[in-house]
Amino acid sequence: MLEAGTKAPDFKLEDKDGNTVSLSDFAGKKVVLYFYPKDSTPGCTKQACAFRDNYQTFTSSNVIVIGVSKDSKTSHIRFADKNELPFILLSDPELEVIKDYDVWKEKKLYGKVGFGVVRTTYIIDGNGIIEKVYDKVKADKNVPEILEYLGK
Repeated sequence: MLEAGTKAPDFKLEDKDGNTVSLSDFAGKKVVLYFYPKDSTPGCTKQACAFRDNYQTFTSSNVIVIGVSKDSKTSHIRFADKNELPFILLSDPELEVIKDYDVWKEKKLYGKVGFGVVRTTYIIDGNGIIEKVYDKVKADKNVPEILEYLGK
């Protein structure tokens, strides 16, 4: 897990529309970068919809919201369209950024051990420094925690 006070790794990934997005594109702005396991699963949908429902609060505070998973661009399109998600969704099928941010971990699910994305959120300041880390995030509690931290 990356720690608060460290430089956030820059990245270049494609969004659902095929546009290349990098963290450095948002220099000078606060970024909420959240990693989630899989499009259209109950927890991930709940978390994404909470970001959607509070999106105006984030944008009015000049905060960029970016979600990252290993799902394909096509999957992101379906997920965003079905749930009317207005923020950036990035596809990382090669796990490059997921591993750079140290969120690819061993997980146990129904007694089986495997690897997957551990739901994690980073708040990155305008200088690219990690300001706050939420690890082992609860899907329904993440957005309220972030808004409280931001004083909203």
